[in-house]
Amino acid sequence: MAIPHPVPLYPTYSELNDLSFNDYPDLNAFLQDGDSWWMQHWLWGQEFLSYTGRNKSEHTYTRFRNETERFLLWMFLVKGVPMERLRKADILEYADFCWQPPVDWICLANYEKFQFNNGRFIANTAWAPFKLKVPKNLENTNSEPDKRKYKPSQQTLTATFTGIIAFYKYLMNEEHLYGNPAQIAKRDCRHFIKDAQVKEVRRLTEAQWQYVFDVALTMADEDPIYERSLFVISALKTLFLRISELSERPQWSPIMSHFWQDTDGNWWLKIFGKGRKLRDITVPDSFIPFLKRYRAYRGMSPFPSAGENQPIVEKIRGQGGMTSRQLTRVVQQVFDRAYEEMRQAEGEDHAYKLKEASSHWLRHTGASMEVERGRALKDLSEDLGHSSMATTDTIYVHTESKVRAKSGKQRDVK
Repeated sequence: MAIPHPVPLYPTYSELNDLSFNDYPDLNAFLQDGDSWWMQHWLWGQEFLSYTGRNKSEHTYTRFRNETERFLLWMFLVKGVPMERLRKADILEYADFCWQPPVDWICLANYEKFQFNNGRFIANTAWAPFKLKVPKNLENTNSEPDKRKYKPSQQTLTATFTGIIAFYKYLMNEEHLYGNPAQIAKRDCRHFIKDAQVKEVRRLTEAQWQYVFDVALTMADEDPIYERSLFVISALKTLFLRISELSERPQWSPIMSHFWQDTDGNWWLKIFGKGRKLRDITVPDSFIPFLKRYRAYRGMSPFPSAGENQPIVEKIRGQGGMTSRQLTRVVQQVFDRAYEEMRQAEGEDHAYKLKEASSHWLRHTGASMEVERGRALKDLSEDLGHSSMATTDTIYVHTESKVRAKSGKQRDVK
């Protein structure tokens, strides 16, 4: 028997809080047509996700929404068993399902779950619960990726268990359920691989970064509209920012007065980061000329002052700050041009990483360069917003691997 095509279950966080089933006819019909326990489980999911969005972050809400939605859809359309009856073996069966989902449960792009049409939110038929990530170097080709080759990464599999374990924990705390089989099942999931690999930080080499910086600088010199691009590129790399930390969010707007100077003349930037935590990042002297240059382009005084409420990165059109998606496009435009210039000058072998790089690589690039110049790990950890130095050490410090690689190069074939 064919598995039915899934329907999206939850909208964005802002829409979830005011959701009325009258506005979501497809969702309402789907739940009403199902078994009697479907609606109760959907409401449990709504409770859990509202709690997550309220007490964590919108990013965490989106991650947990995807995992909760997939898990519920599997129960509704595949397993046909409510959560209180699931055991460890069932969760492992779900992991197998996630390892190789049906082809029509896989899409190739990030689609909106619901589309607004004639005053109602209609389920987007192009959406699917799983996404096959298309390599960036194949995005502009005409070849259609084979969905049958979908396989989740170890990180994706970990996120799957993290999401459903958190869902069970919430329901246990609210006394809806008594037991968490997902917590037990994770240890026995056959798809997890014990990883003894050399960890590679997704970063740019110094040469690749130089091309990115030089391209951003040239673009700004040729046309002032790209002053924004130069500032964003410089800030993400030099201040180790996540793209979300520079973007406009419902609970936080990065504004110019978040740059501040202490009594010793040191500059800092106040950031609202992961885990809804505020931190202050050191702003090096080398970044100040780019801050001044960007402010001059916007008709501002050289330095920010207390009370300035202008967004740090303003929208291209309209008022307010840029979203993460808009900032990502700004960065990608620079990466694309840097890739072309480096490829033509030095060849594909040296430039190819720029083709796959994302905005987050700039944070990793800046942090890795700081480790290499010998900066104290404690200071770097606090600027990065890590909860402990151990996290920074795990991600960025690879001294032993470098020594091993250097000695390994001395082997001879003959």
